[in-house]
Amino acid sequence: MNETEGLRFRRLHRPQVITDELPEHRHKGSGTYSGKVFQVTLLSLGGFLLLPLLVVVFILESPIKPEAFSLKEPPLMRGCWEANLKLREAERLFQDQLLGPESLANIGDVLYSGTADGKIVKLIGRRIHTVTRLGRLPCGDSKRLVAGGQMVGGRRLTFINDLTVTQDGKKVYFTDSSSRWQRRDYLQLIMEATADGRVLELDTESREVTVVMENLRFPNGIQLLPHEESVLVAETTMARIRRVHVAGLNKGGMDTFVDNLPGFPDNIRPSSSGGYWVSMAAVRANPGFSMLDFLSQRPWIKKLIFKLFSQDVLLKFIPRYSLVAELHDGGVCTRSFHDPGGLVAAHISEAHEHDGSLYLGSFRSPYIAKLDLQKV
Repeated sequence: MNETEGLRFRRLHRPQVITDELPEHRHKGSGTYSGKVFQVTLLSLGGFLLLPLLVVVFILESPIKPEAFSLKEPPLMRGCWEANLKLREAERLFQDQLLGPESLANIGDVLYSGTADGKIVKLIGRRIHTVTRLGRLPCGDSKRLVAGGQMVGGRRLTFINDLTVTQDGKKVYFTDSSSRWQRRDYLQLIMEATADGRVLELDTESREVTVVMENLRFPNGIQLLPHEESVLVAETTMARIRRVHVAGLNKGGMDTFVDNLPGFPDNIRPSSSGGYWVSMAAVRANPGFSMLDFLSQRPWIKKLIFKLFSQDVLLKFIPRYSLVAELHDGGVCTRSFHDPGGLVAAHISEAHEHDGSLYLGSFRSPYIAKLDLQKV
């Protein structure tokens, strides 16, 4: 092959070499392009999902305005407070026939309860009789003594909670848990921890309502002491019970009946042995972890949580644990009954003793639980 023929031969075969390489180059270019499209799509999707979150975190206002406060390290769950399963000996009454029978009372053997849907019911045997319905226009056999929403001492009565009455019926002492939140917003009230709760006095003859004590963090259950010069008040957020002096030489003063409880107290009712039954629907486990204790000094986390989640969702993250304790003078615990997980008696709010049994009210559960004290 001469030089001219060799040059022609190389020219003829060069396109074939280039053609053989083209598929590989095309494949590499296509992969790079697809990868860039995937990255752009992924970043766009991430930005699309992240943008609402950023708006929530940085722009939307939190529904609560929490204050930082301090709680002592929870007491060890030992001695009188040692965990047990005694509340699981209770039986449920009126299952799925009541909604949140929070508080109980009896006249003879007839029980009465106020429910979350605004009813006052009378429980006779296995029958439920509605005495009256509460609301803006109460119907039935009832008389309004204090109107929710009225102004007293420069603040509106927003969350009228528990009450206790003197033997002569002339004085009614009651708690107004918040001037900002209503009953249905109790979790916001606990989390916000503002000291705007009060104890008030109603004179049933003059109908005058006066402020007895203020600046309390979620004052809840209230109970007159036998001499009727003081009332015990559960300050739920602070995990303690205060003694407020409503008459006598110390009127207008306040001290602490028991501090640093292992749970968050609700209602307080007298026991047959001269003490007081205190109910708690959430505990501050020690050993263990208490979310509410952890958040007490971290208001910014509380704000974020309430921006992202509703109260119903948040309640699912609070472990159920029912605890009833009998306390005597000086806040000494003499016995306690537990139901870890609230398997039998959940969301308990009150322990009312009658005829050798404890009747357990609840602010959420659709039943009343009855515990025979002889069995525990």
